[in-house]
Amino acid sequence: MCRIFIPVLLCITLHSYAQTAGTTSVEYTNEIDAWHQKRVSSLKSENGWLNVSGLYWLKEGTNTLGSGAANDIVFPAGRADEKIGEVILKDSIVSVRFYEGVNVTTNGLLFKEGVIYGGSKEKPVILSHRNLRWFIIKRGNKYGIRLRDLESESLKNFTHIDRYAVDKKWQVLATYEAPRENQTIPIHDVIGLTTATPFGGTLHFEIEGKKYKLDATLEGDDLFIVFSDSTNGHETYGGGRFLYAKRPVEGNTVALDFNKAYNPPCCFTNYATCPLPPVQNRLSVAVTAGEKVYGHH
Repeated sequence: MCRIFIPVLLCITLHSYAQTAGTTSVEYTNEIDAWHQKRVSSLKSENGWLNVSGLYWLKEGTNTLGSGAANDIVFPAGRADEKIGEVILKDSIVSVRFYEGVNVTTNGLLFKEGVIYGGSKEKPVILSHRNLRWFIIKRGNKYGIRLRDLESESLKNFTHIDRYAVDKKWQVLATYEAPRENQTIPIHDVIGLTTATPFGGTLHFEIEGKKYKLDATLEGDDLFIVFSDSTNGHETYGGGRFLYAKRPVEGNTVALDFNKAYNPPCCFTNYATCPLPPVQNRLSVAVTAGEKVYGHH
């Protein structure tokens, strides 16, 4: 029974949820399957992680670029001209100069030289050369080229991602504890950097009668959760998994659906800079829901 001071609407919602929890309907399974298909389509798209084929950190000053071994930045052999040009990092601004006769474009237009990151550029410029695409990323004080190969073997060889069977019991209700204003938490990543990240709040919930909690960071209006559990390194990816939830507009109830737990980019490419689960997000329970490990990771 709901206590008299709990709003009637919340009582009805919780009662309805309790009646359906643990019952995996065809409609719910179809919903999760559709979500997963959209996720797979994103991975396979031009902006997906399956075609990420390189990450090259820049040194201050001039960095020569091309597929030739003498370059500072060596693109995959046979995928690019031997000598493409120069990438210059100076005072946190990245610019390029491409050699005569080299075909590099952006938005379909030939690009010869100019700033591609920093300064007045709100977004990094995406450059194209043959079937390669690249742009600048910044991690901490480091600047690098992220390379995509639209004909990468990882993309060609991809078939599917193994998943646990959809199970409604892994859709749980959590109590949301909002953060103090402008609070941050440290998030470590696979390249050894630590970033002070906007804190989204703490989610308190139960699984099979035991209490757990997860800290979330904030991405727009969404709560982003990086967590690990006792399946990691065996059935699921060793570096944990990701999960999104909607931050409540009112009230303090959040639906956590572990059937939508998914692999970080590092599960698909060696050239991502994935966040790692903070120590407080290491669950002692086996979360047998969502994506399983992919490939040899």
